[in-house]
Amino acid sequence: MSKPEKIAAIKGMNDILPADAPLWELFENTAETILKSYGYQKIVTPIVEETRLFARAIGAVTDIVEKEMYSFEDSMNGDQLTLRPEGTAGVVRAVIEHNLVYEGPKRLWYKGPMFRHERPQRGRYRQFFQFGAEAVGFAGPDIDAELIMLCRRLWDDLGLQNVRLELNSIGNAEERNRHRADLIAYFEQHMDVLDAEAKRRLHSNPLRILDTKNPAMQEMVNGAPQLLAYLGEESLAHFNGLKKLLDRNNVQYTVNPRLVRGLDYYNRTVFEWVTDELGSQGTICAGGRYDPLIETFGGKNTPGVGFAMGIERIIELMKSKGEPLPPSGCDVYMVHQGEEAQMQAFILAERFRDAGLDVVLHCATPSGAGSFKSQMKKADASGAAFAVILGEDEVANSVAAVKSLRAVESQSGEQQQASVPFDAVVDHVVDAIIGAHDHDHDHVHYHP
Repeated sequence: MSKPEKIAAIKGMNDILPADAPLWELFENTAETILKSYGYQKIVTPIVEETRLFARAIGAVTDIVEKEMYSFEDSMNGDQLTLRPEGTAGVVRAVIEHNLVYEGPKRLWYKGPMFRHERPQRGRYRQFFQFGAEAVGFAGPDIDAELIMLCRRLWDDLGLQNVRLELNSIGNAEERNRHRADLIAYFEQHMDVLDAEAKRRLHSNPLRILDTKNPAMQEMVNGAPQLLAYLGEESLAHFNGLKKLLDRNNVQYTVNPRLVRGLDYYNRTVFEWVTDELGSQGTICAGGRYDPLIETFGGKNTPGVGFAMGIERIIELMKSKGEPLPPSGCDVYMVHQGEEAQMQAFILAERFRDAGLDVVLHCATPSGAGSFKSQMKKADASGAAFAVILGEDEVANSVAAVKSLRAVESQSGEQQQASVPFDAVVDHVVDAIIGAHDHDHDHVHYHP
């Protein structure tokens, strides 16, 4: 009988393996802690939404809607559904549906997978994870500045360097329409320079031409009319207010007049955090203001601003630092030999967990339960702070051998071992871990 064929993951949809999990946890824990410190609350929306939600929010003539969305017909009722390609539309839908805007301004954050059918490359996948924040009901440049400074704090806490902020204002619809007319006229004078993609976008989404990566078009695009020159008094005041707040808080930035963002719902402030360390996929976080969006979805006129960051790209940056991964080990590894020792090991493991410790209990493999020596190798490889060892002698005397693997060392540098009665072993290990935590918190995981 032939061996069954192996099935691989779909191209562009990747597994997150245990070796990388500590980096993901470090990023998520750091980001969630910072967002909480700024007053943001978690919101969770479905992965699948009605297709028209994204067509209305993102824009029917954008690449995302035209080419990249995973859309399908529900076989049960014929509804047109889509795997979410971004997070803002779903959050805004939830805000309106549950009347959150009527309760007053809201600071919200989300995380989860997004889906776009595009060519996979470094930092760009068909299933990718985003972490985002949305602030609805705030009209001034102060909330724009807060979101930007929140991001800066995250980069600092993660130790990321060479991440820079690019900033622009794309004004309101009337200002963009005047600029759009002049922009189309300008591009029509340079039809011989436009590539096929630019010609396709010329009358549907000419702003996106400004964001071209085609080297042959750069000089022509640099001479195009700049939207900043079309801003009215209110838009200019908003932009200048934002820059003043950033200046006073020592946030470095570059005004990039070609920064336009690709989604139709943006107005006024747009920004990107970029790096040169990820090749062509240099944007790790992007966002801006979307004041018209909530009303477009049937809600009352409510301003909004937010950002989304690509977690995979940030993980790439974290890896590039070359620092050791954060510890992923446990507190206690239970080593045992014999049936009675196994029974007692289960009991003690649960007591340790009741006390808030992370415990790995050795279990048999196809080759058997394993010798003490082989189990101790596994205990050391697990990253555990302590091995708690039970054999026939220990069970007969109602004691456990507790061996420090790395958390506490004697003055001679040798690992310490003690025999501790069953009814005292949990307190013994907890006290030792607390002491080790005071000495070096990186080696323990105690969470009472």
